[in-house]
Amino acid sequence: MAEATIDNPAVADSDEGGVRRRDFIEIAAVSFGGVGALSVLYPLISQMAPSKDVLAASSTEVDVSAIEPGQAIKAVFRKQPLFVRRLTEREIEEANAVDASTLRDPATLAEMTKEGHTDMLVTMGVCTHLGCVPLGAGEGEIKGEFGGYFCPCHGSHYDTAARIRKGPAPLNLEVPEYAFTSDTTITVG
Repeated sequence: MAEATIDNPAVADSDEGGVRRRDFIEIAAVSFGGVGALSVLYPLISQMAPSKDVLAASSTEVDVSAIEPGQAIKAVFRKQPLFVRRLTEREIEEANAVDASTLRDPATLAEMTKEGHTDMLVTMGVCTHLGCVPLGAGEGEIKGEFGGYFCPCHGSHYDTAARIRKGPAPLNLEVPEYAFTSDTTITVG
């Protein structure tokens, strides 16, 4: 029999370990498929993000200039109650005197407030047990055994630093993201 010789150089080079034409076509096809999938998925996923007007409405400005020491106000943030409380010197001393390691959800007053504004406490007004609205932010409301907030639904008691002290609530009242935009204005969100 006669020996067969290969006259096609592309086929002859395919056994030398380089990139074969078939490998190149597979890589190109997978790459184009990936780009195509991303170009279809990106608009679908990005349309689920909130629009700019919704994001703008998701922040709340609160004027705290009229809040006297020992008083609290209620505001609304993302359709939920927001408590803003100006602590008295006595309330600050009492909150700092508590050993945070003995609490169910350990937190110091400094962790619950902003540096330089330890007299101003901003929390969500939603009990961490089942989502009820605690009392204590309004004038004449029951403040509970620890002088802070009291949830009448199941009997959770929070201290003046909004830390859970007694009752079924597992966590302290939530402190939302906020910043002082001036000495008298807080922007929440």
